[in-house]
Parts: sequence; C-alpha cells; structure tokens
Amino acid sequence: MATHDKADAAAAHDLAGQVAGQVTEVAPSMPGARLMAGSRNHSLLAGPAGLLLARPWLDRAALLGLKHVYFPLSRLWAAARAAHGDRDAFFAAIPLPRRLEHSERLASALGKFEEARAAVNGIEAEWERVFFGHEDQPESYRVAVETARLNRRHAYNATRRHFAFLLTQNIPRVKLDVDTPEAVRGVYGPALADRRPYVAVPDPMPVVEASRTVLGANGRESWVRFASPSPRLADTVYARVYEPDGVTNPPTLILGHGVCVEFDHWHGLIDETQALVAAGIRVIRPEAPWHGRRVSPGHFGGERIIGQVPTGALDAFLGAMREWAVLADYAKRTSSGPLLIGGTSLGALFAQLAADCAHDWPDAIKPQAMLLITHTGHMSDAMLGGALTDLVGQASQIEAAGWTPAAVTPYLRLIDPERPPVMAASRIVSVQGSRDAVTPFPGGDALVKRWALPAANMFVSDRGHFTVPMGLKRNRAPVERFIEIVRSLR
Repeated sequence: MATHDKADAAAAHDLAGQVAGQVTEVAPSMPGARLMAGSRNHSLLAGPAGLLLARPWLDRAALLGLKHVYFPLSRLWAAARAAHGDRDAFFAAIPLPRRLEHSERLASALGKFEEARAAVNGIEAEWERVFFGHEDQPESYRVAVETARLNRRHAYNATRRHFAFLLTQNIPRVKLDVDTPEAVRGVYGPALADRRPYVAVPDPMPVVEASRTVLGANGRESWVRFASPSPRLADTVYARVYEPDGVTNPPTLILGHGVCVEFDHWHGLIDETQALVAAGIRVIRPEAPWHGRRVSPGHFGGERIIGQVPTGALDAFLGAMREWAVLADYAKRTSSGPLLIGGTSLGALFAQLAADCAHDWPDAIKPQAMLLITHTGHMSDAMLGGALTDLVGQASQIEAAGWTPAAVTPYLRLIDPERPPVMAASRIVSVQGSRDAVTPFPGGDALVKRWALPAANMFVSDRGHFTVPMGLKRNRAPVERFIEIVRSLR
C-alpha cells in the first residue's frame, strides 16, 4: 500500500472510525478554516537571526549532524518499521547484536513508535477517505483532517528520538544493498547505448486522479495521484498541488525536493512554494521515488536512492523522468499557462535531466523555464567525490562488490544531462553555493557556463549546500528573477 505497510492496513481502517470521531469534534469550531502556511523557522530565517544561521559554519554542523545523528537514527527508525514491536526482529534489521542492557529501553521505544504508527495509519486512512473517497465532507472537516494528518505524521517521523540511546553503538547510516555488476548490466546495459526507451513518455498516459481541495494561504491546495509508469518503481505517485487564488490558467511549476526531504510529512521545512504561489504560479510538488507515501517497508525516506548501489539512483532518476512527463501532461491539460520545472538538490538534478529528456517530449508539454537550486553537473561528482560519499560510508564494501569508479561512472552518466536544455538559457535561473560539497559547486558552475546562462540568471553565494536555501529566505533576488522570467512568458 502507498501510505503504510500492508501488514498495518486492517488496523488502519479500524482506527479510521475513531480518528473521524476525534476530528469531527474539532472541525465545527473551524468555520472558514484554512490550512496554515509558513512556520516560525521561516520567520526566523527572514529576520536578523538569518544573518547568523545562513553561514558556512552551519553547513559543517549539518553534515556532522546528518552523519552522526540523523542518518543513524533514521536507520534505527527504519528497523522499527520492519520489526513491528519485536526486539529480535529490530536488532536483525539493523543489524546489531542484541544486548540485555538495552532490553527495557528498547521495549519502551518500540512501544512509542508503534503508538505513533497506529495514529498515523488511522489518520491516513481517514485522509484517503475524505480527499479521495466517494462521499464529500465539509471543507472545515477536510482542513481538520489534513491538519491532524501532518501533525501525526510529523510526530511519527520524530519518534527517531526514542532510539537515541543506541547511538553509542556502531549503527550503519544506511541499509547498504549492492547490486552485482551482472545484475545491473542485465537491466541497464542496453541503456548505455540508448537511454531513450528508459525515459520515454508513457503511451498511454496513466489516469491522474485529483483529490478534493482545501483552502490554503494563497489559494486552493489538493493532491493528485497516479500509477507510476516505471516498471522498476511500480507504485503510486503522489503530488501536492498549490493553486494560486484568482488566477485563470496559471503557469505551472513542477518542483522537486531534496533527497531524504519529505515536505508533505514534516513541519517547518524551508520551502519556496508560498512565494511562488503568491506570485500567481501553480506549484506541483511530486513525492520523489521512495519518499513520503512511497517509502519501501523497512526503509526511511530516500534511503534506497543512496543505499541501493547503483540501481537506487538509476531507478529513481529514470523513473522520475516518466513521472514528470505525466505531471507535465496533466499540467497542460488543466491550464493553458506556461510549463516550468525546477527543484532543490535532488529535485534540481531531476529537473536538469528532465530539461534534456524533454527534447523528446511532445511540443505541448515541453517546459519553457527552469529554476535550479543547489545542483551539480555530473552525478559522479556527487556520488563518488562529494560529501554524500562520506555520509553514506561503506565505500570499501561497494568497491569490493566490483563498483570501482571506472565501473560505475558509465551508469551514472545515464542520469546526467547530455544535451543543452530544451528551454532557452535566458529562461534558466541557477542558485548555487561556492562551498557546496554535497552537489559540488565546480560541477554546477561548469554546467551553467557550458549552457551559457546570462549573468543575471546565475546566483552564487559564499554558502554550502544547506545554507543556500536558507539564504533565499532573506535574499529574494533569485526567486524574483525566476518570477520575472515566468511573467514574460505569458
């Protein structure tokens, strides 16, 4: 199932009725209700404190925090997903030798995790009924359900903290699953000669189902979903849609997110969506493969992209190209406004690959402008020489399985842009940090120079990968430049 493990489905539907009763008690007190936008994090970054926080020191701290805290805690959280409350199964899923001194604390942590998971499963089942079911509900109730869903999903994700006592152990940062060269050659060998069949526009297009809407800060918000056209992914794609208020046939931006970032499931993440929607742009935010509702059992969001070597990245990128073509087709069927693509980090890499693949898309769905935030020129730069390599670790195991740089680089080139973008260089905005070591700056800088972007469209700050998006909360020039380009297309 898309939202939770199949083993939890029955419990989820049993809980849905209880959740509905609880939310109903809240909904009548919300006349004219709308979803809240923004967060204290955003306000903080836009104020004087942003001058201190959006600095390279925070990038260094963030990398250390990811390496020693977030990724190990996420691996423990993913093991809890697989264990279903069983301590032996939990230790086997990491893997980690069982130790008696951890028994009581682990039982407590797993109990809190399962309580949060049950709450999420219940609200997600009710959310599916309210937004995609046959029976319509008052808007105030829909707002209450979506508010409760995000609150409970955030709380569920935050149960990572209950496993912090295990960080003294040697916890792997990701679940490593290395494919054999023979297996990868059997799947992607032909793509080395011709990538096009692997990223071809689906024919026929899958049916796209749109949810009911709720009122947001700048317009209507809803979701769309459809069966992924990628046989390697074979799941359901979800995307959140932000419609600007009072705009007929708005321009549409397909906006990708970073790896391990789940905008529809955490509070307080840095996001440019509100500013773009306020400017009259419809934003479609797809969940990347293996994120959010698409996370595989026993994994955390984004883990398979970086932990399954090398097919995780290949499946995600090439599959996402076909999914973005579906979203492009949906966007043009529902609005005659210009089509735009973009993203941050992983989402930016998806977008620049889509700008290449779109040469082969029908003219009606070719994107006309692109916004790239923290991107690089070659995936080998990020996966072999960037800070991500150190974050994931286990490089010796990967090489021992036959994946030397020389062996893996030809496959990684499958997800690099080969041709110039389908849109004019004057319609591309690039935002980079000169200290970015995650999507390394030299590669991104070389790419935009090769594309001959005008100087007015290139924004480089003395920041790293994580503080570049933070800096955009104070420096609006890159987003304003992109909005200016979009307005010139109408």
